[in-house]
Amino acid sequence: MTITQLKYVLAVAEHQNFTKAAQKTFVTQPTLSMQIQKLEDELDILIFDRGKKPIELTEIGAKIVNQARNIVNEANRITDIVDQQKGFIGGEFKLGVIPTVMPTLLPMFLTNFINKYPKVKLKIEELNTQQIIERLEEGNIDAAIAATPLENENIKERPLYYEPFMAYVPRNHRLYNKETISTADLDLDDMLLLEDGHCFRDGVINLCKTVRTSQENSFSLESGSFETLVKLSNEGLGMTLLPYLHIIDMSEKDKVFFKNFETPYPAREVSLLYHKSELKMQIIEALRATITGVVKGAIAFQNVQIISPVNK
Repeated sequence: MTITQLKYVLAVAEHQNFTKAAQKTFVTQPTLSMQIQKLEDELDILIFDRGKKPIELTEIGAKIVNQARNIVNEANRITDIVDQQKGFIGGEFKLGVIPTVMPTLLPMFLTNFINKYPKVKLKIEELNTQQIIERLEEGNIDAAIAATPLENENIKERPLYYEPFMAYVPRNHRLYNKETISTADLDLDDMLLLEDGHCFRDGVINLCKTVRTSQENSFSLESGSFETLVKLSNEGLGMTLLPYLHIIDMSEKDKVFFKNFETPYPAREVSLLYHKSELKMQIIEALRATITGVVKGAIAFQNVQIISPVNK
């Protein structure tokens, strides 16, 4: 049994396909298949049910994969120890980011980080919170940026910033003439929401004091983007809430429709997440320092209030 064989097993378990796993581990498919077959012969069991499409783990195979993940992580820790001793910050680093953070935060820090740490090969993927939890636990990403708290014992959270909610209220809306609004003003019946699966949607629903009615003639819409919500709001179809950083690059004609909440401002906590095994901490710390450095000046709000925990 070798570490390489275990890495091949983990790759097949992740991609559920021998060809894709071989591509990801930079070996030929016959080489990967042969090494996994040798491991199965040595253990006298089947790790994968090759008769299923896509390939599935057997019952014993699932247990082996869990243990293999621990072994590979501990083996990688040796490299981490050496890198930290040498002060080396480099190598491949896989980062997951939730959709409501990706378009605003990445442009703020990415160029800065790449220039400062050119030896780090960042691989960034947009993932929802549930996918982030699963991939962190499986070791398929190194860190993530998401709204917290998640309250998962396997995942550590390092808050990066607190981002206030802003209300986008069109001219014909009942709240348009108010200087500031409160959470008590919010009504789900005239609120445009992100589609299910976005943690920001859950935060908005948590703020609302009312529940959406089921009247047949009432209008409701859920979208996958803030841009769509703003455009529909401009058409008089309701108000919406956006995270503060999203409004920075919006047009001046749209910015006039934003309203602040009364203090304390409702906000979400955005954190850097990583597995409790704490691998690649030198890169994680470099990311944290870079992000907090650029965001600090962008969010000038004080007395923010964290919304109820989100976990999707």
